Amino acid sequence: MEVLEWIRFGFGALFLLCGLFIFLIEMVGVFRFRYVLNRMQAAAMGDTLGIALSLLGLIIINGFNFTSLKLFCIIVFLWFSSPTSSHLIARLEVTTDEEWERHYAIQTLGELERGSDEDPFQRMGR
Repeated sequence: MEVLEWIRFGFGALFLLCGLFIFLIEMVGVFRFRYVLNRMQAAAMGDTLGIALSLLGLIIINGFNFTSLKLFCIIVFLWFSSPTSSHLIARLEVTTDEEWERHYAIQTLGELERGSDEDPFQRMGR
């Protein structure tokens, strides 16, 4: 029985370490990227996966009981709320960006139907 507890602890620690590694990659991405939407992408993806792996590791270490059910409910809540909040923040950034010409190009439906050969980034001066 004690061997099974060590195996469970090993798997839980492995999930925790993977979650911490994802958080480390997320931090590097947040500090390396320059544009706010790229930073937000790194933060949102890292939060979703990192929190899920870390809490899954805690569930495995704790064993399967009522506390594990609460941790699983936290994972489900964060998996629904993190992408939603990131999407809302990204829409706010796009609508309030004063230098949108520098960051992205807008194509009309007519340009897409014609199959414009022009590179949209050439219009932005890149």
